[in-house]
Amino acid sequence: MVNEDSLRMNAKNLNLLLWVAVTIWLVMMFNSMTTTDPIESRSLSYSQFLQELSDGSIREVTIQDEKIKGLRTDGSRFETFDPGDPALVGDLLENGVSIRAEPPERPSVLAQILIAWLPFLLLIGVWFWFMRRNMGGGGGGGGIFNFGKSRARQHAEGEVKVTLRDVAGVEEAKEEVGELVDFLRNPQKFSNLGGRIPRGVLMVGPPGTGKTLLARAIAGEAKVPFYSISGSDFVEMFVGVGASRVRDLFEQAKKAAPCIIFIDEIDAVGRKRGAGLGGGHDEREQTLNQLLVEMDGFAGNEGIIVIAATNRADVLDPALLRPGRFDRQVVVGLPDLAGRAAILEVHMRKVPIAEDVDSRTIARGTPGFSGADLANLVNEAALFAARAGHTEVAMQMFERAKDKIMMGAERRSIVMSESERKLTAYHEAGHAIVGRLVPEHDPVHKVSIIPRGRALGVTLFLPERDRYSMSKRQLESQLSTLFGGRLAEEMIFGPEHVTTGASNDIERATDIARNMVTRFGLSDNLGPLAYAEDEGEVFLGRSVTQQRQVSPETAQAIDKEVRQIIDRNYKRAKQMLEDNLEKLHTMAEALLKFETIGKDQIDDIMTGRPMREPDDDFGSTKPTSGGGGDLPKGGAPRKEPPVVGGAVGGV
Repeated sequence: MVNEDSLRMNAKNLNLLLWVAVTIWLVMMFNSMTTTDPIESRSLSYSQFLQELSDGSIREVTIQDEKIKGLRTDGSRFETFDPGDPALVGDLLENGVSIRAEPPERPSVLAQILIAWLPFLLLIGVWFWFMRRNMGGGGGGGGIFNFGKSRARQHAEGEVKVTLRDVAGVEEAKEEVGELVDFLRNPQKFSNLGGRIPRGVLMVGPPGTGKTLLARAIAGEAKVPFYSISGSDFVEMFVGVGASRVRDLFEQAKKAAPCIIFIDEIDAVGRKRGAGLGGGHDEREQTLNQLLVEMDGFAGNEGIIVIAATNRADVLDPALLRPGRFDRQVVVGLPDLAGRAAILEVHMRKVPIAEDVDSRTIARGTPGFSGADLANLVNEAALFAARAGHTEVAMQMFERAKDKIMMGAERRSIVMSESERKLTAYHEAGHAIVGRLVPEHDPVHKVSIIPRGRALGVTLFLPERDRYSMSKRQLESQLSTLFGGRLAEEMIFGPEHVTTGASNDIERATDIARNMVTRFGLSDNLGPLAYAEDEGEVFLGRSVTQQRQVSPETAQAIDKEVRQIIDRNYKRAKQMLEDNLEKLHTMAEALLKFETIGKDQIDDIMTGRPMREPDDDFGSTKPTSGGGGDLPKGGAPRKEPPVVGGAVGGV
């Protein structure tokens, strides 16, 4: 809100003033400690002084503090140090020397003031500088006397160059906010019919889906001033600062109306109100109260549209969401197939693309990717092409970039022993075979024993289409697939050689089975009841006082039901591997030979056909020679990539 150039100029002036004060203080200190005798005098030792005194060579002396300055009979001057000799005055009088005593030298009044107060002024200046830096840095503030000012960054009319044409993949959201642009351009069109434009629009969606970009596009399209601020910028260590900043923000916006105020991550300041364990007052709550008043209080704010973004709408205060404040909630979700293709085409405009690149093909292989993920995909592909010395980004580079994002970067520095490679190959083959055989499971896209990220091997499943819900059969198929790796280790190497590599598989399987019972109501014995506790509680005091909704008997029944689901799918996966033991050996041998195999090779193995060799697009390399490695025997616990599009991203 505060002009950044003026802030920088004020900071320079303050620093210059401090340096001038320090320089003056040093000069005066130097002057007070030095003498300005215009006639040069020679220093004598006290014994030489007494000798000259007895010889009658001294005419007069001046005693000041511990210094003795004198004049000889030949007109030359001298000075010496007075050791506090009590007989000195008597000796001087006996030798006829004129004696003059002077009071101690004192600095001037100005010098005394500077010497006494400048250290305190310097401390105050340093404290002032730190406070200005902490309270006023970032987008405004100006210092300790201005930290109640809003820290929002102001973009003048026409400064925002982003328009709705630059936003892709969220067509419904663009339609929702389109009338905001129309209102800002032509408000009379709505007021003539008695219509009232929404005072606030809350954009809700996962991270990276383009909420901030959409808000900037609205401002760029309407060509009105745009104020952007983060929700955390309102809250400070001092009580009342947040409310003051809210008031200042809306005061500035009123002067620039019509305009847009964009609050990113509003859940930082807009969470549900409530007392903590100590019953103390919350500065964040006071800030929220002021925000509620400004958005729809006694004094109206015509021409100001507040746009906020969050991915936790469930924790916002109900008073903030009511009509009159945030009248409308715009869901900015993950893009579908057509949306992903459109987003890719937007980002591909800045990159030289080869003729073999098809945005729809890439979009089909990236389910669950957000707009930020797709932007990162194009950037990674361009980096791969640059490293390879290419002038265009080919489809192969997009495949490599997708593998890096979904499965992790290759770690060629890890050299596994032959026994570790063999165990990893059977582990991943077990996942792939069970995943191929269970019903309604996503197809196997790729299997690799190349260490990636924190995993020694990865089995990647990609859904054939976007999925928005999961059936009980699909969840149980995922459970069986997760146990395929551990079961393959047990069947081939024996129970005593089962490794910790399946620790993450077991953790994920347990979470799925427990959610089936406690959240999804998919238990035959316990029925369609919700037993899971609320994970969105934001106040410790409220969560502590809540009573547990599950009795000990019910908790025991839940554990029993979870165990039954786990055992049922564990046995199913074991039976499938026993029935396809030969295919397990074949797939493991292929992995040991090529390290990475794709869908075509897996189809050949499962149908009994001779296996085709994988293409270079899969990143296959010659097998790594054995000889030991840094990892423990059997490999470290496998940490899979995140779930993509509701599918098992890699196991």
